[in-house]
Amino acid sequence: MALQQRLQHVFSNPALLTRALTHRSFSADHYERLEFLGDSVLGLAISDLLYARLQDLPEGDLSRIRANLVRQETLHQLAVGLGLPDVIRLGEGEMRSGGQKRPSILADTLEAVIGAVYLDAGFERAQALVQRLFHAVEINPQMEAIGKDAKTELQEWLQGRKMKLPQYQVVGTLGVAHKQSFDVECEVPELRLSERGIGGSRRAAEQAAAAAMLQTIKSKIKT
Repeated sequence: MALQQRLQHVFSNPALLTRALTHRSFSADHYERLEFLGDSVLGLAISDLLYARLQDLPEGDLSRIRANLVRQETLHQLAVGLGLPDVIRLGEGEMRSGGQKRPSILADTLEAVIGAVYLDAGFERAQALVQRLFHAVEINPQMEAIGKDAKTELQEWLQGRKMKLPQYQVVGTLGVAHKQSFDVECEVPELRLSERGIGGSRRAAEQAAAAAMLQTIKSKIKT
């Protein structure tokens, strides 16, 4: 398969790749669990890359740069470069609405592919894939000047006060398969606070929940 050549990985279990390329509008056997796994694998691989390459930067700056590297815009560009719009499997309604070009879907699919490689061959192979994908992406300390999204801002606020990172959980889905919205809860246990956010993708819903949490923190707690 041409995609496997571009990934430089031939799957021992091709069904994993098929699932990674399948949107929930196409089949009940879709990529969302692989996306969940791939999100963590990607985060660890990028953290390792930054730790080795930017040895003089403190934790807060490394976190901000990582957030910029794994944000939707970057992953969307990498997914297009891999040719994922041509191979993703979508339901008819999602296809008609332009789902194969939607940045959120393509970013999620890329994370699912990374998760599939991890399950198929282990972390080192998945890490090697991430390193190849980001080889041409500019990584430098100046990236810390790029604007922060809500999740990054919340993370930095908590880290600056030696608190644990927020926890995100999908608590529900709304709508039909090809026009589904996600309901995500953001919890900060140490503050005994939780907020919800809704978005057209898990990623967008997490951002909405983080924004709601920031608003609550700023209204209730002196920052």
